[in-house]
Amino acid sequence: MSSNISATTMSNTDLGKPPADSAMQQAQHAHAALLATMRKQRIQDFLFHKVTLIFALSVLVMLGGIIVSLFIGAWPAFHEFGPGFITRVEWDPVNDQYGAAIAIVGTLTTSLIALLIAFPVSFGIALFLTEICPSRLRRPLGTAVELLAGVPSIIYGMWGLFVFAPLFAEYVQPALKATLGQLPVIGALFQGPTMGIGILTAGLILSVMIIPFIASVMRDVFEVVPAVLKESAYGLGCTRWEVVRKVVLPYTKTGVVGGVMLGLGRALGETMAVTFVIGNSHRLSWSLFAAGNSIASTLANEIAEASSKLHVSSLFALGLILFVITFIVLAVAKVMLMGMTRKEGAK
Repeated sequence: MSSNISATTMSNTDLGKPPADSAMQQAQHAHAALLATMRKQRIQDFLFHKVTLIFALSVLVMLGGIIVSLFIGAWPAFHEFGPGFITRVEWDPVNDQYGAAIAIVGTLTTSLIALLIAFPVSFGIALFLTEICPSRLRRPLGTAVELLAGVPSIIYGMWGLFVFAPLFAEYVQPALKATLGQLPVIGALFQGPTMGIGILTAGLILSVMIIPFIASVMRDVFEVVPAVLKESAYGLGCTRWEVVRKVVLPYTKTGVVGGVMLGLGRALGETMAVTFVIGNSHRLSWSLFAAGNSIASTLANEIAEASSKLHVSSLFALGLILFVITFIVLAVAKVMLMGMTRKEGAK
């Protein structure tokens, strides 16, 4: 009797279990699904890697294409005038004689003026917004700075020509001529007719344009400084200026240099605003009041009207020179940043 019950119980228990081959099939299906998922993930990773690689290489291809096209277009001018094209002052489309010195000097001078004015102003704006400004004004003022960065350059050019230049000629230039123009060394920079347009006006307009860029970068960088560092300095009795000089600036100097280089790059390549107010004159003068030209303004003014092959090639050569100048500026900035990083690591 007991043996029959035991057999019945065992048979019922065996009926409740899945067959061994069914369990193995399920395991095989699970393993196959896992392999398929892993294979799909490998394919996705492979495609993602190749697509992103193509995107990255496309930047190098475009950069190489730009360099090659500029060099090919500029070759007739360099073949005709040689390396002296860079130092030639003459720019005479009538006689097909060209040189880049005037445009190079105008580009570097206006950019330097813009940077000398924009850097301290941007630095002050960024410090005020991050360290001094009341919280209720911080957001509106920060938004206003960012909106200035979004104004099209042609608007700055029109404002500079029709509003700023007349006021500058009537009030500022005579005052500069009567004061700084009388000094023995730098007086020659502030002499000449006060027409309102010229190298100095272009530099001032450029400074207004790049201030929002530099100030925005500096503000974002200054906000990254940990609050505990500044609070510790204040707790030790440091003044606000000491905190800025000994805590904020050492912590953010790399970002500050990057912001300055960003503004300088914008100033070097600016076209429309400079074209409106620089005077577009192919001549050199010691006076900052005199009209001049830049590489970008020369290209904007003459690229559509260039008829001879040598004229077009000379404009390509100017574009290549501007590219090289910008590359040198970025390279110098990179070297500076690497040097700062090494010094911090040594400390």
